Amino acid sequence: MNLRERKKERTRAELQRHALRLFRDQGYAETTVDDIAAAAEVSRSTFFRYFGTKEDVLLFDNVDPVMFRMMAEVPEGVPLLEAVRGVLRDSFAALDDEARDIEEVRMELARTPAVAAILRERNAFGIEQYTGMIASATGREADDPDVLLFSAILMGARHAARARIDAGHAKSHVEELDAMLERLTGGVPLAAEPVRAQDQVLSRSS
Repeated sequence: MNLRERKKERTRAELQRHALRLFRDQGYAETTVDDIAAAAEVSRSTFFRYFGTKEDVLLFDNVDPVMFRMMAEVPEGVPLLEAVRGVLRDSFAALDDEARDIEEVRMELARTPAVAAILRERNAFGIEQYTGMIASATGREADDPDVLLFSAILMGARHAARARIDAGHAKSHVEELDAMLERLTGGVPLAAEPVRAQDQVLSRSS
């Protein structure tokens, strides 16, 4: 990467950092492009050289390209879940402190209703984020039922990690997602448990 490309990356990261901070502190809808440009001390036109819309700031991802590269480098024969868990963990570890903080804020913002609606509309943070990577790693098509199912399981682990954070049981999205994937490596014992009578379930939850 030459000096010009590194400078562009730094400017894009700086814009995203200021934007995400403003989204978190004053709300996504309340933050304008002019607010972001002013915080980053650049012009409005400079912002649009790096991001086509305000929404694009949310979608710009430092991690996905790293994940895809690392997944392609996993040695043949490594179990898929083990490989994915390692890639997710190592891709975040490969980021510097500021980039990791940005990703944590992005994932935190994804839970807010206004931002979640935008991400659904743009099909971001969806199952397609995983299907291409899993299909490539297994030599299957992206619409293969097993590829789709495994990708959906990864999405479920992400939702479970968010639910734990929302409930106050965890703080880091990355660490909690890794913990959820660790649980999957041994299977999910709950799946084999018999269904209990409803009165028993209610008494335990009361």
